[in-house]
Amino acid sequence: MGQNKLLLSCRKLLNLQISCVIYLVLLAGCGEDFSDLNQYISEVKAKPKGPIQPLPEVKVIESYIFRPDDLRDPFKPLEQPQQGEETAISTGSGIRPDTHRRKEELEAFPLDGLKMVGTIAMKSSLWGLVKASDGTIHRVQAGNYMGKNYGKISRIVTDKIDLMEIVPDKPGTWREQQTSLALTE
Repeated sequence: MGQNKLLLSCRKLLNLQISCVIYLVLLAGCGEDFSDLNQYISEVKAKPKGPIQPLPEVKVIESYIFRPDDLRDPFKPLEQPQQGEETAISTGSGIRPDTHRRKEELEAFPLDGLKMVGTIAMKSSLWGLVKASDGTIHRVQAGNYMGKNYGKISRIVTDKIDLMEIVPDKPGTWREQQTSLALTE
């Protein structure tokens, strides 16, 4: 009940302030006839006051304690999965990717993020033009690598690039997988 009385008092005070401001503005711009202003003020004061809306109900939100102990630091690069890959490579037998060779630029992109956009014939060999997801166009030839699965280019023809990828099969083992990148543009 105390809040309702306080809100009602504040509303009355606000109405009085508004009336005074209007009165002063009209007083400054008018002559000596204030009958219309007095009539307006009495109309405003005579209007019935509406009911005051109750305050909204406060919702209690359960607090959450963040415990980052078991989580990875988002500002450090992902080093552990690569180390796990190398251990899986060393324990398996048969086909293995060469993890010690220097990675080529197109190996930073997944194969579905690369598009073949054309070919160029240079010195009796056919080079492929590959557009990466960052918009850069790269020139590749047979023997180059691209994609995240150690994909080695085996052949380039006018409408596609054939690759042999080395993908994980079972824990510690790898298998070769033939794939191709078709001309899109």
